[in-house]
Formats: sequence, C-alpha cells, structure tokens
Amino acid sequence: MLKKSIYFCLLCVTFFTLSSFKDDEINLAGTWHFEIDRNDKGVTDKWYSRNLSDVIKLPGSMAEFLKGDEITLKTKWTGSIYDSSFYFIPRLEKYRQPGNIHIPFWLTPAKHYVGAAWYQKEVNIPKNWKGKHILLHLERTHIETRVWVNDKEIGLQNSLVAPHIYDLSPYLTTGKQRISIRIDNRIKEINVGPDSHSITDHTQGNWNGIIGKIALEASSPVYIEDVQVYPDIKNRKAHVKITVNNSTSTDFSGSITISAKSFNVDASDKTQEIVSKIGVSKSDSKIIELDLPFGKGMLTWDEFDPVLYHLDVQLSSKEITASKQVQFGMREFKINGNQFLINGVPVFLRGTVHNCEFPLTGYPATTVEAWEKIFQKIKSYGLNHVRFHSWCPPEAAFIAADKVGLYLQPEGPSWPNHGPKIGLGQPVDQFLYDETLRMAKQYGNYASFTMLSAGNEPAGKQVEYLNAFIDFWKAKDSRRVYTGMSVGGSWPVVPNAEYQSRGGVRGLKWDKMPETESDFSAGITPFKVPFVAHEIGQYCVFPNFEEIPKYKGVYRAKNFEMFQQDLEDHHMGNQSKDFLNASGKLQVLCYKNEIEKMLRTPGYAGFQALGLQDFPGQGTALVGVLDAFFQEKGYVTANEYSRFCNTTVPLAKISKFVYSNTETFKAEIALFHSGKTSLKDAIISWTIKEQNGNILSSGSYNPKTYENGNGLFVGNLTFALNGIKAASKLNLEVKVNGTVFANDWNFWVYPEKKSVSTSTVYYTTVLDDKAKEVLSKGGKVFLNASGKVVKGKEVAMHFLPVFWNTSWFKMKPPHVTGMLIQNASPAFKDFPTSFYSDLQWWDIQNRAQVMNLEDFPADFRPLIQPIDTWFMNRRLALVYEAKVGNGKIVVSSADLSDSVADKPASRALYYSLEKYMNSDQFNPKNTLSFELIEDVFATPSKETFNTYTKDSPDELKPNSNQNKVK
Repeated sequence: MLKKSIYFCLLCVTFFTLSSFKDDEINLAGTWHFEIDRNDKGVTDKWYSRNLSDVIKLPGSMAEFLKGDEITLKTKWTGSIYDSSFYFIPRLEKYRQPGNIHIPFWLTPAKHYVGAAWYQKEVNIPKNWKGKHILLHLERTHIETRVWVNDKEIGLQNSLVAPHIYDLSPYLTTGKQRISIRIDNRIKEINVGPDSHSITDHTQGNWNGIIGKIALEASSPVYIEDVQVYPDIKNRKAHVKITVNNSTSTDFSGSITISAKSFNVDASDKTQEIVSKIGVSKSDSKIIELDLPFGKGMLTWDEFDPVLYHLDVQLSSKEITASKQVQFGMREFKINGNQFLINGVPVFLRGTVHNCEFPLTGYPATTVEAWEKIFQKIKSYGLNHVRFHSWCPPEAAFIAADKVGLYLQPEGPSWPNHGPKIGLGQPVDQFLYDETLRMAKQYGNYASFTMLSAGNEPAGKQVEYLNAFIDFWKAKDSRRVYTGMSVGGSWPVVPNAEYQSRGGVRGLKWDKMPETESDFSAGITPFKVPFVAHEIGQYCVFPNFEEIPKYKGVYRAKNFEMFQQDLEDHHMGNQSKDFLNASGKLQVLCYKNEIEKMLRTPGYAGFQALGLQDFPGQGTALVGVLDAFFQEKGYVTANEYSRFCNTTVPLAKISKFVYSNTETFKAEIALFHSGKTSLKDAIISWTIKEQNGNILSSGSYNPKTYENGNGLFVGNLTFALNGIKAASKLNLEVKVNGTVFANDWNFWVYPEKKSVSTSTVYYTTVLDDKAKEVLSKGGKVFLNASGKVVKGKEVAMHFLPVFWNTSWFKMKPPHVTGMLIQNASPAFKDFPTSFYSDLQWWDIQNRAQVMNLEDFPADFRPLIQPIDTWFMNRRLALVYEAKVGNGKIVVSSADLSDSVADKPASRALYYSLEKYMNSDQFNPKNTLSFELIEDVFATPSKETFNTYTKDSPDELKPNSNQNKVK
C-alpha cells in the first residue's frame, strides 16, 4: 500500500520541462524518469537513447521511494559483521523468518539495492544560453556517476566528498535536451573500505541517488572557476587566489575587483575595493593573486565570536561580466608546541565524533538549517569540535559550523583496514589525495575547516604513506593543521603529523578505587605535538525503546524491536525504562570522570568522544547521551553535562569517595579554562552539602586571574567528618562566582560500626544444613555466595559498563552495563543510594559475580540487579531477598560482611542489610524453594553465548593477520 501511495504521489507531480529559476540556473529538482539496471545492460543497450520505464523524485535516494529489494537474510550488505551468532541462536529464529526479519547490527532500510540505476530528465535550454559556459551540478551523489546528453557520453566521476560537476557546454543546444545519469553504488576498483562511514550500512547506508543541489548553471564563457582565501591575521589582510578560465577562441582582457564585508553580526566591517587588470589567453586559464587589506575594524572568527565575511569577486570587460561570492572568516588555527591556537589564543578541543547518523533519510542533510540544529545541540553540551569519522559532510555543514562556531575535522572518506590497505599502490592511495584536494577546493575557505585527517585506522604501509600525505598538505595549504589518520593506541606513530589523533592515553583505570587525582601526563609526555584523544568513552547504555516510533522515514529500528521483544521474553519488559535510566546515569558518570581527567592534565590538547550521540551500527553501539536523532534520552540535560565539559570547568582532586566518620575529607581545587580571554580576578568558592541541601561547610579563595590551561591550581580544602553520625551522601560543589561555571562530586561517609548489636541473622557462605534448618524453623539467613556462582559464572561484571557493544567485540567483557537498585527498599536505609550504581558501589560491584535467575518466577525482582547486555537480556542478580521454607533469606554474590577487608562500602552495605533483616520491615514478596536457590550454585546457565564463527574483530587491529602487508 505504501509503495502504491508513493508511486501515485510521484505521478501527481506534473511532468514538465523545467524553466530556469533565474537567468543563470535551471533547477533540476523534481520528478525524473528512472530504471534499475540489475544486469549492467544499460550502457550496452543504450538506455540513454530511450525513455526509462519508472519514475523517481530527486533529490533523494532509491530507498526513500521504495526502489530496490526486500530485506532478507541473504541481503549483501556493505559493512562487516563480526558476530554471526544472530544467524544461529535458537531463540532468535523467529527474527530470521520472511516477513519478520530483524537485523540486529544496524538500522534496517525499507529497501536495499547495490548496483547501477539510471536517472533521466528532459530539459529545455533557453535561447539566451547560447554560447554560455554550462555546468551540470550534482551535489552528493552515491557513488559513481556517468552522464549522457542525448546520445553522447560526457564522462565519469567518482567522489564521496564533493559535487560531481560536468561541463556540458559543447553538448547542449537550445531546446529540449535529454540528460541521463547512471549511478552505481557498488564498491569497485576504488575501495575505501566497506566499513567507511562514507558508504557503510553501519551508519548512513549505502544508498543510490542524488541528495543535494541538482542544477544546470550557466555563466559567461570567461568565468571565475575558483576563489581561495588565505587569512593573514598578523598583517590584517587576506591573500586571495582567483582562477579565471577562458573557454572562448579569443584572448580575454579585463579587470578583477574584490572586496569583503562582514554579514552575520551587528558590528560591521567592510574593506576597500581592490582592482587589478587580468588577461587570459584563448582556451586557457590563469591564476591571479591579490592581497585584500583590512582596517582597524577587522573582525576575527572563533568559537566565541564566529564573525564571517562575504568576499565579492567581480570579473568584467566590455563584453563579459562574471561574479562569485565566497564565505570566509578571518582566523588562524595554528600549533605551538603541544597546544592548538585560535588567533594566537590556546584552545582545548572538546569534541564528538559524527558518524553520519541520519536515521530518517539514511543520508546526510544538505541544508544549513538541519546542520545548524545539530551543531547548536552539540555546542549546548559544552563542545567546540566535531570529527567526521571516515567521511566528509556536505557544504551545508561547513556553512553551519562557521555560523555556530565549531572546529571541524573532516576526513578522507576511507577506513582502509577491512579489505583495502594504504601505501601498497592500490587505487585508494591516489583516491585519498584526489578526495582531499576536492575537499580543500570546495570547503577550504570555511573558517570551521581547521583540521584534516586522511581517514580512520588504516592497515598497510601506513607511516611511509601518511608521512608523505602530511608533507604534501603542509606545503600546499596552511589554513588548517594535518594528521595522518585517526587511530587507536596500538597503531604506529606517524612522526610528521602536526598533531596526534590517537588512543592509548584515555579511559578510566577503575580496576583500582576511583579517584580524581591522577592524570594522563605520563602518557602524553612522548608526544611533542598536540595530543587529541581518539574516540574516548564508548560507554554503553541500555536501549531506549521509546525511541522506536521516531523511525518514520526510510529506516526502521528493527534492532531495537528485536531487543525489546527479547527483553519481554526474558520477563523484564516492564523494566526497560529503568534499565535505560540506571545505565544512563552510570554512563554520564564515566564520561564525567574521563573528561575531567583530561581537563586536569597539563598539556593535553583535546578529545574526540565516541560519542555524544548513539552510533546506530556495528552491532548497535548505544554510546551516546543523545540518541541518533541528536535528542535527549531523559537521564541528563545539556546544562548538567556542560558542568564538567565547557570552556571553564572547576575541578577537584579527591583521593577517594568513601570515608569513615573518623577520617577527614580533603580535596585540592583546580580549574580548567579555555576561554577567549583569561579569567580575570575570579573568585572560586565551594560548599559541602547534605542530600537535603543543608550546608555543612563552605569557603572561597582569594581573587586570581587564570590564563588558559588545564588543571590550574586554585587551593586546598579540608573537612573533618567526625560530625557525621549517620551514613550519609554528601556533595562538594565548586563554583566560579558570578558565572554559570560550576561542578560537583558526591562522596559517602559511614559511621565506624562493626555489626548490629543484637542480630538474629545466621550468616553463612554456603547453603548448608544449618542454614536450611534455620530457614525451616522460620529464621533468617544471609548467604554470602561470593565466588561460588555457577549459573551466571560466564557473565563478567566490572564497574565500568559494556564497551561499544558485545556484538561488535563478540562478547568481550564486561557484559553488564550498570545496575538497577531498588533504592526505595528499607534494605538501603543505612546505605544511601540512588537507583543506579554511583561511585560508592565500586568496591561492591567491580569484578563481583552475578547470579543468573533464568528459572526464577517471572515477576521476581532482586534488590540489586545487574543490567545485562541487550544481546542476551539475562535476568541477573547481585543481591536478592526471598521467603524460603518458613524463613527468609538474603543472597549476595558480592562479598559482603562486617569484616571484609579494604571494602568500606561493602561493610556498610552489609550493615544496612543486616539491620533491615532484623527489623519488622523484612518481608520479601517472593517465595523460593531450597532447590531453586541451590541450583544457581550447582548448574550452569542453560542459555550461553556461542560465537558460531571462527572470525574475530581482531582484524580491527593493525597488526592482525588479516591486515599484515603481503
């Protein structure tokens, strides 16, 4: 029905020969004739000479109009699948049936097609275009185009980063003309890698079509082919290179006039006109270079004040007039030692990775308005930088980033790792030069285009190739800075890189007690250039099933639908929102601590988080605090996130977060600042509060001026805890007075108590005969089963959540992404906690065993519930309570007692549980049998993970067998 409706709508679009919107342009958007060329016979059979049999609307993609094939298990996707278990797991068989296919690895398009397709339109060329220079402009086609005018082939182009532009001047005559375009989205001789975000189904999808501006553009036969602007802030001028082409058979003599005027701010600045004579020989081109001086009112561009200019270029003679307008900003993005500088001011890059997530269309937006919305959202979270992972966005993104004030790192459209390799003479070697040259020509004037990488995580002869690539660009264009490729920590260092975008110096070492004193100084010491952390974070959160109805476009969240139903099948469907929020709070806690660690590291230059938003592919990597639509999920706001990620962030160096009331809380207060100017005469203040807001202590430091830098010392504070008589969650908040900048940290204080004075609880580490006897007689038992779990032994829980996702890395631990805590239960009366695992849970949770409750009653809910990977959805428990026999029991797979060594929170939790068990409030809802409880410690899980494949994600590593240079 949907297909018929779309087809009917297309037929309702009047078939007409488009007239020009203005004298020099014919807009070709609208209905085109269309036909799929499955058997590659269109060229041989001369489809360009006949009318095609179907219709489609452009701009757009085949999938948008349901052109292509149904999704089956045999669909040949563009993208790697490392975990083939989906195709074999018995419980997922229902999702492999025709009509109910649910691919878990990425979003599912309405239709799928990889191959050649033809697009055709008749155009009426006006008489006044005779003798003009005429270009066919195809913005963002995917991928290879071949063009015919009537029966003559014009040429072939293959760019993933820039418009395909064809010179049709010799082929078009006035009147009706047929334009035919063959688009092929297969990976052919030029292979950028099937997982490159420029083409892969993991992100935008491997679509077929044209999604941006489609037009015929007419100009004078002597025309301005290119304009490049090179700002010189120090000397208050812009150096302008103008390329003029003469397509006529006579020499040209005329003049060039240039001037610039600011346009996007109240403060106005305008240059004088500069005029120069120019001559261009017949059928030739010429580059003229002019300096454009600016006066004292020159305005500069940066993230704080993104002031822009329009450069107007006029070419004129007695017979010819031509013009071109270029947007640019007066800015210099440079490097000094290990620092980035914007207009001479040190700047720290707080970035996110954009992976071409556009779940409604499956292809990137080409409007400035759409990109402004995305970039404003990114900036509201305190970020100032965006890296485009193995792809380059359309021109609209650069225009929007210029307006919003963001520093961009587009990349060559390649992840040459899973198949292709660099430095071996494969076509991708030259293609990356060609593509980055096209990027510099098309987008090089935009102020936001400050950085360039050749791509992502390569294989092959990397160092030799990338050193040469960097040297080429350093010599050619000084408007931005260059690195080799964005890589993980195990990739070889490319010594010629102007900055390093790499992993290896990132992450949280939370196998030890969490603290905020350490930094990354030792890791970045070997690097004498700016170090930007590659893909920090990657902390998973549970799927948000309320997101499913948002997928109203080309793509459906069949992966989410499968995970949701699987959760229902495991009797936890009504917990999905709680799982989202509990895992989300832990995710934010992890991002906060990792970002703060970089902000307190002197000399650290920036980070590129993966990510602020979810990644819809590679097994469904839900690593963002925003969904793939760049919308909030409900557990953190931009204001909350920007407390620890901003131009200015108060910091606290704290040795631990769990204390006895016999200790003293100590902190060193520090500051991160990356502003347009220094923070003058700033007063930093602090308060320590109870949960009810009652202030226990406060103070401030003398006014001081803070220059840009990381981990700037402010002062120390101490707070004696002997006045804390009950278990308490306290909060330290630090503010920069008179500003919006504030940050805070929770810490916990427990009274020095050893045990409940008069306890009726039998404590045991095995469910032995005595424990059974106590329960049979109506008594109470606390079973510490730490280290004895069998059913669930295969589930690895760390304090940190799942990394990226367990499908892409084939069940690499950890498998748990946080815990859901029944914090309203009186069991936690003497152990202050929220519903998620905050830092006080570290010594309880980290590396503890979990229990698999697969045979427990469907409505059974533990007191503390680890949240399993959504690929398994096992019902897990760390601590649960139940009625057994005539008695009551609490079972813990965490090591809890009143005497456990070096685990203050574990002792405090045990005290709270024991006190609860001795109260009248201890009244578990569920009744279990002895056999069911014992089975957890005797019988393995019925449902375990099986890879069903010998392949592994080791090919992600540059030194793996798959990627060795042969």
